[in-house]
Amino acid sequence: MGADDVVNTQGLKKRFGPLEVLRGIDFRAGTGEVVAIIGSSGSGKSTLLRCLNLLEIPEEGRLSVAGETIGFIETRRGRAPADRKQVDRIRSRLGMVFQGFNLWSHMTVLQNVIEAPIHVQGRARREVEAEGVALLEKVGIAEKRDAYPSQLSGGQQQRAAIARALAMRPDVMLFDEPTSALDPELVGEVLKVIQTLAKEGRTMLLVTHEMGFAREVATRVVFLHQGQIEEDGPPAQVFGAPRSERCRQFLAAQLRH
Repeated sequence: MGADDVVNTQGLKKRFGPLEVLRGIDFRAGTGEVVAIIGSSGSGKSTLLRCLNLLEIPEEGRLSVAGETIGFIETRRGRAPADRKQVDRIRSRLGMVFQGFNLWSHMTVLQNVIEAPIHVQGRARREVEAEGVALLEKVGIAEKRDAYPSQLSGGQQQRAAIARALAMRPDVMLFDEPTSALDPELVGEVLKVIQTLAKEGRTMLLVTHEMGFAREVATRVVFLHQGQIEEDGPPAQVFGAPRSERCRQFLAAQLRH
């Protein structure tokens, strides 16, 4: 593991029944890198992110986050984390933004943002509220602080979800197709927020089908095919002169859409 690696996996494998979704992933992301993860549907992109924050438990392989290697034990039901406190600690260092927002419907936008820092991290309410308002300002929805998720557009809900993830002060932001559930006219407002975060030097892993955005914002692009990394390099190389034939075919098909 490199000294500046925030995320590092070696030989990561994940199966769902007979289907091997990840087939030995060696992956790393250094501090300040913005890594776009691209590939066809079913290639393992979202599963990789879900393994990183232990929403899915890999059957094999090593996984380190922020310099801490995650311990696993074998149980009768399969592999499991050895230490629940370690799982909670790791998850607090990874801010996850899902396709479907996952906001609590019975809480206002501001309550959604401040809930975890207060109750999980034990931080002072006054400090967290001030930070929460500033984060809503950053993502452009400060005026919606007292609204409920059902009163927001999809783009506004996703921006609230980004603010909620940032409120935990994570080491890494994980974005799982953050615009795929949005109407086309709302995609830009969410991508603009992510672009702002990238310029701040945040470490981010972004599963996306927005190729133009990946090319513009990412410092590195990783192409997954059938659970394996087929291509990994700077955007100019991956998009301009991919070494993998499968990556070439995928990008050509994207351009035709």
